[in-house]
Amino acid sequence: MGLKNSKTTSKMAHWRMDQHEKLCRIMQKQTQEMINRLLARINRLELVVWVSTIAVLGGMFTIIVKLLGH
Repeated sequence: MGLKNSKTTSKMAHWRMDQHEKLCRIMQKQTQEMINRLLARINRLELVVWVSTIAVLGGMFTIIVKLLGH
């Protein structure tokens, strides 16, 4: 009786480890996809910041040139 119970316990442990590894792979893939999406959003925000900075500096330059022209 003890040997049969031991085999069942061993099979269950291996099954649970396999299921855990599958879940870990799925979660790792989802995490990597989320990181990639966040990186894309960060890159877009960086572009917006650069364009806004250039627009503000261009406006300031125009105002300074007009003021010095008077």
